[in-house]
Amino acid sequence: MDKPWIRETLLYERLRNNKVRCGICERRCMINEGKTGFCKTRKNINGKLYTLVYGDISSISANPIEKKPLFHFWPGSLALTVGTWSCNFTCLWCQNFSISKVPPNPEKANYISPEKFVEMVGKYRCQGTSISFNEPTLLFEWGLDVFRLARERGFYNTFVTNGYMTVDALKMLIDAGLDALNVDIKGCKDEVLRFCGAN
Repeated sequence: MDKPWIRETLLYERLRNNKVRCGICERRCMINEGKTGFCKTRKNINGKLYTLVYGDISSISANPIEKKPLFHFWPGSLALTVGTWSCNFTCLWCQNFSISKVPPNPEKANYISPEKFVEMVGKYRCQGTSISFNEPTLLFEWGLDVFRLARERGFYNTFVTNGYMTVDALKMLIDAGLDALNVDIKGCKDEVLRFCGAN
């Protein structure tokens, strides 16, 4: 692939007939060749699963860590916060609908490499990173690379998530340098099933 934002994903299973099963969120989408999963950010290309949004950044801003909200983790600090496109939930009340309801466009990606992003963390006098705005596991592979680099530079790493990631994904994030996460509870089981499209 000549586009750096399209990369083979790290957590998936190859199945018969060139199908794949994604292992990043609990949907565990089974994806036919040439198709994308529910979140529209991962595509089966010739029997391999690729992310279409590695470093494709829809939004970026330096935010107080309390906005995450994490109140007793690095109080008073700033986290350079990013998001990408789409989501693995369908919440009707999403405050970031302008990015969470828009599928990625691999032809018009706003690519920021992990190295460039970690440089920006220092440049903007932030003390850490945060992947937020929409579901951060959509930037899973990029997040792993960012977290490793950020940790080497002494920055903390955070996620604001709907919590629907698999245990395998969470373990990989922790191993890479995830320091804290906020699980944005959407509601009780029935409400999550009805309004968020979770199963």
